[in-house]
Amino acid sequence: MDEFDIDRRTFITTGTVAAASLFLDSVPVGAQNLADTRTSPVTRSVVLSVNGSDHTIEVDTRMTLLDALRDKVGLTGSKKGCDQGQCGACTIHIDGERHLACLTLTVAAQDHRITTIEGLAQSETLHPMQQAFIDHDGFQCGYCTSGQIMSAVACVQEGHAKTDDDIREYMSGNLCRCAAYPNIVAAINQAKTEMEKG
Repeated sequence: MDEFDIDRRTFITTGTVAAASLFLDSVPVGAQNLADTRTSPVTRSVVLSVNGSDHTIEVDTRMTLLDALRDKVGLTGSKKGCDQGQCGACTIHIDGERHLACLTLTVAAQDHRITTIEGLAQSETLHPMQQAFIDHDGFQCGYCTSGQIMSAVACVQEGHAKTDDDIREYMSGNLCRCAAYPNIVAAINQAKTEMEKG
């Protein structure tokens, strides 16, 4: 093999490096600057209406509503479980509908009515769903409980609590690692009766 012979691996490596260098040289300067600014945080002042009170906070535009509620507003009832929208521990209500706070941007929640677990009770009187979870021991470790209760309230309000099978179906987005599911179904059935009474 003389000095001009190269093996297959060397040829592919050299060709890849050459192609990459040509591409990088061809990226416009404006596009390079745009890419640089995307990693820089952009902050914005937002007003969140949470549990009937307005909160003016300064947030990174990429901040999730869950992080804003916990870290900026100081309401830690909504839990950070998977942080990927799969466990339901962060469930809250926005304009009366259930949402996953870990998948909702804070800036998108402006001009909407947000309710967290802290806003369910009326003064010293627990919401019927909160009381039912206590009565039926619908929690073990308690980590998922706030999300379970918020989803359960919405499940009843949406009309999806007609049968035990309906409840299991429409609560399936909320995971309980302690497996208190039968107790949760019983709690929802009790609370449904109280909620329908008004």
